[in-house]
Amino acid sequence: MFVHKREVQIQWGDCDPANIVYYPRYFEMFDDSTSIMFEAAGFSKQDIVKRYGLVGIPMVDTRARFLIPSTHGDWIRIESRVAAWRRSSFDVRHDVYKGAALAIEAFETRVLVGRDPANPDKLKSAPVPRDIVARFEQG
Repeated sequence: MFVHKREVQIQWGDCDPANIVYYPRYFEMFDDSTSIMFEAAGFSKQDIVKRYGLVGIPMVDTRARFLIPSTHGDWIRIESRVAAWRRSSFDVRHDVYKGAALAIEAFETRVLVGRDPANPDKLKSAPVPRDIVARFEQG
């Protein structure tokens, strides 16, 4: 299984007046982590959209469980992986560590979307290409 790890330093602008990370900033980090993970696997979002005739890969569900807060100057490690593949969607799991401790468990579901061939003004889910799944499963 392909797991992407990246280190992120918490910046002043990530924090609220209590000097802890304002939770929507984490969701921006998770979105970035998904893109970076796909790029590390050899599939940038732009390449996927262009190569497979898609419109995008929107997030349709997300949630997180916050266990340990972080503050300005802290370093965190985000470990991201695709937890499940389905016909046109996939789940990503992000585990955030502060040192050796698990600080956040986050989850997102994304769908590959293209134009509906029957009505190009509408969007329709598109199947996940097998070569993308194969790359992530081989690690």
